Amino acid sequence: MSPNQRSPLLLAGLLAAAGTAHFAGPRRFDAIVPRFLPGTPRAWTYASGAVELALAAGLSVPRTRRAAALASAAFFVGVLPANVQMAVDWRRRPAPLRAAALARLPLQLPLVLWARSVARNTPDRPAT
Repeated sequence: MSPNQRSPLLLAGLLAAAGTAHFAGPRRFDAIVPRFLPGTPRAWTYASGAVELALAAGLSVPRTRRAAALASAAFFVGVLPANVQMAVDWRRRPAPLRAAALARLPLQLPLVLWARSVARNTPDRPAT
């Protein structure tokens, strides 16, 4: 398997793990849901976990990979407000936790670029 074939599957694995974590330990995700969003934090936690699982599934299938990769890039941009919320909320926490919260902010860019790369390297009509 070439690196180009592994990359979408690695991204799918990352999203599947994150999506599963939203259901296995929702409380930590509830805490970073931006307060301006309507509804309950738990609903947003479960919704984002479900989206991550759906994106992972889409990335795993060659026929839906390109669309799922583009949707993943958009999703990574869309969850940036949660990372900002976490950085704001954790500004008075111990230094290692504060550093982890701040490190999440620039991490979104490589994730967006990775998803875009998967989309670019996936043919519009993969062989069946």
